[in-house]
Amino acid sequence: MGGAHSREDLISDSDEEYEEESREEEDYQDSKDETPERSSSDRRPKTPSSIDEVETKLKALKLKYGSANTQNPSLKNAVKLYLHIGGNTPKAKWVTSEKLTSYSFIKTSKINGQYGDEDGDESESEEENGEAWWVLKVSNKIKVKVGVEMQLKSFGDQRRIDFVAKGVWAMKFFSDEEYRNFVRKFNDCLFENTYGMESNDANKVKVYGKDFIGWAQPEAADDSIWEDAEDASFKSPQSANSVRANQDLREEFEEAANGGIQSLALGALDNSFLVGDSGIQVVKNFAHGLHGKGVYVNFDHGNQKSASNLIHSTPKRALLMKAETNMLLMSPMTEGKPHTTGLHQLDIETGKTVTEWKFGKDGTDITMRDITNDSKGAQLDPSGATFLGLDDNRLCRWDMRDRNGIVQNLASSTPVLNWAQGHQFSRGTNFQCFATTGDGSIVVGSRDGKIRLYSINSMRQAKTAFPGLGSPITHVDVTFDGKWILGTTDTYLVLICTLFTDKDGKTKTGFSGRMGNRIAAPRLLKLTPLDSHLAGVNNKFRNAQFSWVTENGKQERHLVATVGKFSVIWNFQQVKNGPHECYRNQEGLKSCYCYKIVLKDDSIVDSRFMHDKFAVTDSPEAPLVVATSMKVSSFSISSKR
Repeated sequence: MGGAHSREDLISDSDEEYEEESREEEDYQDSKDETPERSSSDRRPKTPSSIDEVETKLKALKLKYGSANTQNPSLKNAVKLYLHIGGNTPKAKWVTSEKLTSYSFIKTSKINGQYGDEDGDESESEEENGEAWWVLKVSNKIKVKVGVEMQLKSFGDQRRIDFVAKGVWAMKFFSDEEYRNFVRKFNDCLFENTYGMESNDANKVKVYGKDFIGWAQPEAADDSIWEDAEDASFKSPQSANSVRANQDLREEFEEAANGGIQSLALGALDNSFLVGDSGIQVVKNFAHGLHGKGVYVNFDHGNQKSASNLIHSTPKRALLMKAETNMLLMSPMTEGKPHTTGLHQLDIETGKTVTEWKFGKDGTDITMRDITNDSKGAQLDPSGATFLGLDDNRLCRWDMRDRNGIVQNLASSTPVLNWAQGHQFSRGTNFQCFATTGDGSIVVGSRDGKIRLYSINSMRQAKTAFPGLGSPITHVDVTFDGKWILGTTDTYLVLICTLFTDKDGKTKTGFSGRMGNRIAAPRLLKLTPLDSHLAGVNNKFRNAQFSWVTENGKQERHLVATVGKFSVIWNFQQVKNGPHECYRNQEGLKSCYCYKIVLKDDSIVDSRFMHDKFAVTDSPEAPLVVATSMKVSSFSISSKR
């Protein structure tokens, strides 16, 4: 199943009444901004009712249930509780679970249903071994640890919150004050569960630093940088073709792979490459996507010693070099762990392994967990001989040229790459991932959630270090101009603007200088609770990245990430747009829920946009390539209705 279907195409709400325990139940329909924007204009489902319309309908029925105050005036923290049923079937809908119940926040060390029958309130504590967490308890049906995994989404205008807890739930509050009290208490509990300290101004300064206090108090943050950058995008020559919200995804090609695809290496020239279990499949780049060439490079070609290692450990990382005539393949030493002591250099034109390289420094073998090109367009350089490497506490540049100008004897020993530049940090950096800008500046994401910016001239000290939001950064990308950073966590994406104004009034990026205290708060990109639940409990965001440009003055148009069987696509301009409807009535960091989804039958290995040169007149964005283990599909974003 592949195609440009949003969740709203797959789920249609019903107006039928639902009976539970022999009682007449009300329907609870999604609001308009609850679901992703539609990706196909000719399959529009019926517009869902608002919660206010449902309330009016209920009053007209003159049910015996009164208001919260008349039914139980002494009930504290009273709410209506709703449950979403039907999954992604045509009968999916919201139903009332309890017309009147209550919630409480309790501190406990018992998770996953191991609870007593206590009547919890906000002061209750069940600490065991000195460790306990804040938990949200609703009626006797829900008890869930307060965390980002709940995917909580608030609707201020409806006095409503939705969240995931072994199902998708919604709570409706009876007053604005009660709604705001819940949101405030939830955020305080989330901070304490995340950082292990009470939520107060002093501790927030400890966590974020005084320059980044706007990250903890977004309402006090300076958003003018976002507005300035947005205006500049509109005024640029390329913005005349900015992607409109009503554009559609259209599937162009679907190719079967020869073996289980492990990674995708997109080329900006003639070909792209699907790295599989037993070899590399070469596919042709077209204006509407990838199409098979029928060429396959097996790993048993060339250097037999190197090839045998590749056969036993499928490469998980492929990097194109030397005008896309060579490929570096990196295989993990241990399944499930990314670290490796070396890599293989493959000549694509001959299909042979040229060299098996080792990572070494000062005569000692060392490991790397990731590699990347020197800059966004470096793979197109025919003379390129260097690339960047990253390990937990290392950031460096490797050189494949012999330092003495002598060709190494490949037959007698495995050559060692030259440590050309870099730094080995003593401890504590916990690097996870990195990426480069068009000029070669480096952004690094860490396990503690921090994102560090390094200039092209120094890898020893970061020019800027953005604080973490509590979740590890598993993947990071940056725009060609270095103005925007996209970090991936398991449950959300974080978009950061690096622009700031220095003391002389000049606009710079955080790669070139210290940003001071005029730092804009980031924006988050999330799935709705319903989509997050449908994606699967064990499915996490992976490999979020911008569309691909390698030319100054061009602006990336889209963001794409993978989660389970979903490829999720955001319009970059829409995310930056402050007045956008997603951001209305939000508290805390602004979160964008307007996206399109491509759903496949199998888990998706990677989703990436082809190079900007493959954009055509009727599709101003280059094609999107979506790879599962056995197939690769190409989608165009059409400007026609």
